Amino acid sequence: MYTVPGRRSHALPRALAATTVTASLVLVAACTSSGSGGSGSKTAAGGVELVKAGQLTTCTHLPYPPFQSEINGTVQGFDVSMIDLVAKDLGVKQKILDTPFENFKTGAFLNSGECDLAAAGMTITAERKKNVDFSDPYFDATQALLVARSSGITSLADAKAKKARLGAQAQTTGEDYAKKQGFDPVSFESSDAVLNGLRTGQVKAVIIDYPVVQGWLKTKANADAFKLVDNINTGEQYGFTVKKGNTKLLAAINKAIKDAKADGTYRKLYEKWIGPYNQSAASPSAS
Repeated sequence: MYTVPGRRSHALPRALAATTVTASLVLVAACTSSGSGGSGSKTAAGGVELVKAGQLTTCTHLPYPPFQSEINGTVQGFDVSMIDLVAKDLGVKQKILDTPFENFKTGAFLNSGECDLAAAGMTITAERKKNVDFSDPYFDATQALLVARSSGITSLADAKAKKARLGAQAQTTGEDYAKKQGFDPVSFESSDAVLNGLRTGQVKAVIIDYPVVQGWLKTKANADAFKLVDNINTGEQYGFTVKKGNTKLLAAINKAIKDAKADGTYRKLYEKWIGPYNQSAASPSAS
């Protein structure tokens, strides 16, 4: 079994933040033995063509809890569990490649044949749709503002009024939103680096997807040190992506999402990884 190399926990210079991640291979424990997509064939159930025989190769960017992160030597999370359902339907196992987040915007790893799909807590946007095909939405997301309890900051507007130094993860919609609100955010290469930037005082507040903050605050030390002061509904929804024109795999992903919501699996996974189930997540509005 492959393990994940050591995490980077420090902020990077802005010019370098989006370019210094090295892709590394990590194996995710999957759920079934190979069927029609057996080890000798690149064609899985339903005629889905795979980049490597016997496996569904997923590009992601680590860490991004609760969607994907290393836990006890294995990459786990909500996205991982959802794509495991797709792999099971295809009769293969899921493998994960840890890759730079900016490549998800361009579809680079999909176009080069390194991955079958991308699953990285990625917001569906018109800009990204130009380069990749998105699945049906599988999660409604909001942005959260997290601050140190000692900061005195009470909201995003208050952070702006106080000219507080704001952090965000590079190449994300959270960073884009902060810029639109008039901030010049410090860009961090990963969600771990974002939290570390707040912990070490490099920034006074951070803006990032609310489920990530939920996961952080489950840890007592984090809950004692930080607090959520703003939850911003930006109308964002997450989707999985495939190479443009890969209709058979896209259909398999959409079927797995639909089936999981219908049979209760989605709710179980949601409660396991994210928290109390929000019924709106099961039937998200159109993007």
